[in-house]
Amino acid sequence: MRKFLAVASVAVTAAAFVATAASSGAAAPSGAAGKASSVGATAASISASAADGYTVKRVVKDANGAAHTRYNRTYQGLRVSGGDFVVHSAPGGAFTGASNGLASPLTLSITPKISAGTAMATATTYFAGTITTTGSTELFVDATSGSGRLAWESVVNGWAADGQTPSKLHVVTDAVTGAHIGKFDEIETVAGTGNGIYTGAVSIDTTLSGSTYSMIDPVRGSGRTCDMNNGTSTCTTFTDADNAWGTGSNSNRQSAGVDAHFGAAKTFDYYLNVHGRNGIFGNGTGVPSRVHYGSAYVNAFWDGAQMTYGDGSGNAKPLVSLDVAGHEMSHGVTEALAGLTYSAESGGLNEATSDIFGNMVEFYANAPSDPGDYQVGEKIDINGNGTPLRYMYNPSLDGSSHSCWSTSTKNVDVHYSSGVANHFFFNLAEGTGATSYGTSPVCGSAPAVVGIGRAKAEKIWYRALDVNFTSSTAYVNTSTPANNARLHTLAAATFLYGSCSAEYKAVQAAWTAVNVASTDTACPVGNDFSLAASPASGSVNPGSAVTSTITATLTNGSAQTVTLSASGLPSGATAGFSPASITSAGGTSTLTISTTAATPAGTYAVTVTGTGASSTRTTTYSLTVNGAPGCTGTNGNDVAIPDNTTVTSTIVISGCNRNASATSSVPVTIYHTYKGDLVVSLVAPDGSVYTLSNRAGGSADNIIQTFTVNLSSEAANGTWTLRVQDAATADTGRIDTWSLTL
Repeated sequence: MRKFLAVASVAVTAAAFVATAASSGAAAPSGAAGKASSVGATAASISASAADGYTVKRVVKDANGAAHTRYNRTYQGLRVSGGDFVVHSAPGGAFTGASNGLASPLTLSITPKISAGTAMATATTYFAGTITTTGSTELFVDATSGSGRLAWESVVNGWAADGQTPSKLHVVTDAVTGAHIGKFDEIETVAGTGNGIYTGAVSIDTTLSGSTYSMIDPVRGSGRTCDMNNGTSTCTTFTDADNAWGTGSNSNRQSAGVDAHFGAAKTFDYYLNVHGRNGIFGNGTGVPSRVHYGSAYVNAFWDGAQMTYGDGSGNAKPLVSLDVAGHEMSHGVTEALAGLTYSAESGGLNEATSDIFGNMVEFYANAPSDPGDYQVGEKIDINGNGTPLRYMYNPSLDGSSHSCWSTSTKNVDVHYSSGVANHFFFNLAEGTGATSYGTSPVCGSAPAVVGIGRAKAEKIWYRALDVNFTSSTAYVNTSTPANNARLHTLAAATFLYGSCSAEYKAVQAAWTAVNVASTDTACPVGNDFSLAASPASGSVNPGSAVTSTITATLTNGSAQTVTLSASGLPSGATAGFSPASITSAGGTSTLTISTTAATPAGTYAVTVTGTGASSTRTTTYSLTVNGAPGCTGTNGNDVAIPDNTTVTSTIVISGCNRNASATSSVPVTIYHTYKGDLVVSLVAPDGSVYTLSNRAGGSADNIIQTFTVNLSSEAANGTWTLRVQDAATADTGRIDTWSLTL
């Protein structure tokens, strides 16, 4: 998806979707429970329909073994825009919740009353500029509002009104009434030595071939920087004889290239070193940077694969500053992670994410000539009076952005609705009132906020984007109240720093300060504490022991004595604490879990409980007891399958240092009096789900069968889970034994 920086001189065409609700407060249709079970969730948590289909987009696995699997949704075979969801599971695979954008299961006809040709004809009337070609028209379900309606999405290609900005306009038309729903553009605006226009003297990594240096970065996936020569098609990679690039003056064409090359490198390094993401796409590849685009082109854009920079008014101010580079390339990260829809409040969150990380790249780079400052585009002087495009500490200073949320925020351009999240982030990092970067006002009578620092704030935002946001997340969501940025960032703060920690409370306060009201549970007011295990997971061979440090942190009131205990241990395992009691104000104890030779292999969620005079808190330690080394394993422990219940059984593979094979075998023996009730799935260590049997076999008894599965994309080592769901009433059974040969 392409994204522009967006400046006053360029028309922005991203109108908000206004999808209306299809019917339905009804319960999920028959079969929905089975669909939900196939992804390890409940039907209600993901608004499942029997006509749904789900595909895995990506899996995030935490250090303790918890997993977060992001799915795309189809309905009767049609793509569902806004139907994506994330299934959260605990170590060992137990379902813990979901992030979901739908208000209720989809129930609509997929027969259009408006033809594709009519929809395309309508779409062309919304194109402002010169049309070169018309693309596809796709029938899909628009559920960006939380409810579904049948729609056509038509693509019109050409040039925007300025004649230089490429445009790939998507127009959405109601497939039943012919009404215009909305539109958005894929173009979303905005170790040698070099001397850049904005960054000054910096080091850049280049490639030597023969006696010629090329501006190709061998350290960061061969990202290249090239010269468009003020055209719109051909781009020539910069070369140089002595590896000294640019003069710092715009009159030297290499100078803008130095800034762009440096910006791409620092953005790559920022995501890798701060968030553990290997490049914009997460695969280690670099991105091309195209400079000197067009003539007097006052914009920069990301087109889904590369960066493009104009030279500004009079070709005098190339838009190659650090924060612009970080901003535009961060659109690629957002698209790969949450895919925030580029309209209404989700579009504001999309733009804010780019502003946030663009500024964090600027702070990370720490270039003396372009220090971090919480302003957007302050170096490129698009306004012509030395002012930036946007101010994160007080967004309304630009005359258009919203500093405080209101019911009208969803109706303004996404570059202006971004102000609410930008203001939140500044308050979270730096606090309200007078700061070193500017004065941040609170909205209404909200209390002042004390910042927690950039390092913590940026990690909270990235975590929320990575595992909590969906494509339709908003500031305030009336159709799906839980799908809002406040709750999702609080979930991120809980994961990183603990529920009701100082960081958690700062997130609450920072949202309140921008008028995004409380939708979360208040933190306790009495004496309270939190517990944490470090590390939160570990593996042990049978007959050996493993340790972890348990820490109690005061979250409210006065300290108390906390007595520690453990539960959920496998047979033959014991837990001991040294000391057995600690203070809630930072006390620590060493947890030692000892096993015997007979302790069965598997992954177990061990609950550590701290009991105090005023409150009791728990934390979870994920214990993996290794199986015998090799690429095979068996679990012969019986697991009862009660009626209408999902159960699991695990096998731990260790010492198999390769991927599983394309012909992996899974022999299964399940005794059940009606095997047509059963959904049987194999869950890989990374959370990927492989369905072995989905209510097949009718009224016959038992599943005694060897399944052959292509698991070649999966690492063999880890905990494999056999998940069995009884999806209908009246019959029960048990998992007798199962094996795995990888």
